[in-house]
Order: sequence, then structure tokens, then C-alpha cells
Amino acid sequence: MVVVIVEFRINRRSGVPAFQQIVQQTKQALRLGVLVPGDRLPTAKDVAEVSAVNPNTTLKAYRELEREGLVEPRPGQGTFVRRTLARPSASTDSPLYGQLVAWVSRAAEAGLEQEDVVALVASAMEKQYTAGTETAVTTTRSTGG
Repeated sequence: MVVVIVEFRINRRSGVPAFQQIVQQTKQALRLGVLVPGDRLPTAKDVAEVSAVNPNTTLKAYRELEREGLVEPRPGQGTFVRRTLARPSASTDSPLYGQLVAWVSRAAEAGLEQEDVVALVASAMEKQYTAGTETAVTTTRSTGG
């Protein structure tokens, strides 16, 4: 049996509830192929000790993941990954990932901060994935005068 260590990082300043952060991070691990069907998620007690969240918070996240069909609880054994979200071209060993890492490095070298990079990536994603599906809103700026 392969042991996969998943460590949830809870950002208390993000405004996103802790259980939702656990759901998002689990989905990210599923998309990247870090977690695969059959892997056991950490126990609620383990997550509580490492991340300083109430065990019920983790259980709430796991119930949400179960509702979505991604994990399944096995009484007395734990919670196990049921299905993956991974695509070969989205794994951390794909050429696309390597290109993205190189681009992020160039952005940092150019003086961009993490928030700048996130804003650029979000803008590019929005442009790519919502093209033609939204109504443009225009604003005018007064130059005073």
C-alpha cells in the first residue's frame, strides 16, 4: 500500500470557510493526480492536529466531497478517494505545467508579486473560458475638467 500524505493549509485570513478550503485543496490534489482512487484521506483527528481546525470541520468537508461522489467513507477504516479529477495534460509532470512554472518564475523575476500573478492568470482564464458568454459592461472615467 502506498501512503500519500496530504497536508491541508488553512488560511484564516482568506474569508473562505475552513471546510471549503479542505474541499478545494482535495479537489486540487485530485486534479493534479496527487490523490488517486483508493487513497485514504487523513483522519479528521489528524487534520485537526496539523491544521488546528475542529474535527467536525474536516468531517463537513469530507461529507461535501462524498456528496459529489469523489470520496467514500468506510466505517472503521477511514475516508477513501472514489474517483479522480486528473487529466494527463494537467498533471505536475506534464509539459504544460513546466511551461507554467517557467512563466511564473519569469513573472517573479520581472518584479510581479503573487497577487499580481494571480490577477493575470485569473484574467487570462476568464478571457479564455468565458469568451462569448458574457455581456460586457463599460465604464467611463472622468478626467476632471
